[in-house]
Amino acid sequence: MTTPIDVLVIGGGVAGLVAARECAQVGLTVTIIEATDAVGGPVAGHTLDGLSLDSGAESFAVRGGTVAAFVDDLGLTDQIVSPNVAGAWLHLPALTPRSPTDAAVSVPLPKAGVLGIPGSPLADDVRRVIGWSGSLRAYLDRLMPVLTIGREHSLGDLVKKRMGQRVLDRLVEPVASGVYTTSAVDLEIDVVAPGLNRALTTAGSLSGAVSALRSGAPAGSNVGGLLGGMASLPAAIVAALEHDNVTILTGITAEALARSGTDDAPTWAVTVTRRADEDQAETLTARYVIVATQGAQALRLVNPLGGAFDALAELDWPAPTAVTLTTLVLDAPALDAHPRGTGVLVSIDAPNVTAKALTHVTAKWAWVAEAAGPGRHVVRLSYGRAGHPNPTDDLSDDELQALALHDASTLLGVPLLSNSVRAFARTEWRDALSPATLGAPERARQVREAVAATPALEITGAWLAGTGLASVIPHALEAGDRIRHAALGLTITAPDL
Repeated sequence: MTTPIDVLVIGGGVAGLVAARECAQVGLTVTIIEATDAVGGPVAGHTLDGLSLDSGAESFAVRGGTVAAFVDDLGLTDQIVSPNVAGAWLHLPALTPRSPTDAAVSVPLPKAGVLGIPGSPLADDVRRVIGWSGSLRAYLDRLMPVLTIGREHSLGDLVKKRMGQRVLDRLVEPVASGVYTTSAVDLEIDVVAPGLNRALTTAGSLSGAVSALRSGAPAGSNVGGLLGGMASLPAAIVAALEHDNVTILTGITAEALARSGTDDAPTWAVTVTRRADEDQAETLTARYVIVATQGAQALRLVNPLGGAFDALAELDWPAPTAVTLTTLVLDAPALDAHPRGTGVLVSIDAPNVTAKALTHVTAKWAWVAEAAGPGRHVVRLSYGRAGHPNPTDDLSDDELQALALHDASTLLGVPLLSNSVRAFARTEWRDALSPATLGAPERARQVREAVAATPALEITGAWLAGTGLASVIPHALEAGDRIRHAALGLTITAPDL
């Protein structure tokens, strides 16, 4: 490419699409390159047995209203839907098993909590999960002084210290693993529960802090979805990008990134290969680059730039986590009763189950149930936890389907036979760096400092922004905004993201 394009976006996930749109809206020429055959990243969909279903993210957090505002700007407001408020259940080892067949128990997840931390330790639904002794131990939190005025870091360590092992193991760990694929001990409080440290100091107890956070939250569901599936979101962004003449190239991988020119007139040279001919490298040139890949790929591209990026390679990055999602479409009229609410979160030591979570999709989303019709159900199971080998790695599709059917039968409490399966799909999500593990804020700060010291470059994505679209979209908007201000000769101060 002889004449540099204005902006090259590396990565076609939602972060890359959003940042590209910010730049294209002011008339900059923008090209997006994506290594896979489709854009959208983890916000993806597929069709099974004639049903349009999510194969990645199925919802977005409504906090802050950022996602809703962005969706409204795309003209999708009338497609926003809320899930069934019945809530999820927990699948746990029995507190006092009487026999091998009585070794596990399924109970509703208590309502008045944050990430499983109870706001009312003596409530009936809490005692049902952790027993009287566990509830009394948890209630001691209200009598303990806050010995350290400051910030706690490990969510799991805080819960254990304030409320005891049972609350950690039976309430918090299943939620942490289901939402973040990571043990609560390794989660950074300020990332997964913003405001909890401050509320703890003010309220004087962890349960009081949880109650304060919940009372300050808006009424209604904490998440929303889109009619037809979350894949409608990247599709709508792509339509907007096409209107702005953005070029989207799939099947192209960025191999190396090099900078030339001056700070006042920089030029980026990006070495790429096409999937159709990986031996033939090409070079794309651009005035500005936005790296919006997953964390491991982003670091691989920027570390050779040297300078402030040298230190990033020495940071304690978490090991990438591999997650496998399985989707089953079933003929199962017994599931019409929604026996486990909208899904089940599984304790790591629960017997006879390999999955870490199950979503009863037709129980959670009314639009899916309507499309499926009576007796036809969709369930989705997730496999893979941080720090553990993915248990599905060596399984064929047939073996994984059998495992998923077995786990679904156990978790839903309903026998599901192989002849009930109408469709099955396996989706792999690999090499994701968690944005929520201990040290994440400091790692993100150092990345921001390195980027700020490198003109004409931005980095965005969930690994820096945080989990979920409510974190990813504003981060990408700000990255795109800084690039377009720089390209138009304006000045903008980067916020402390």
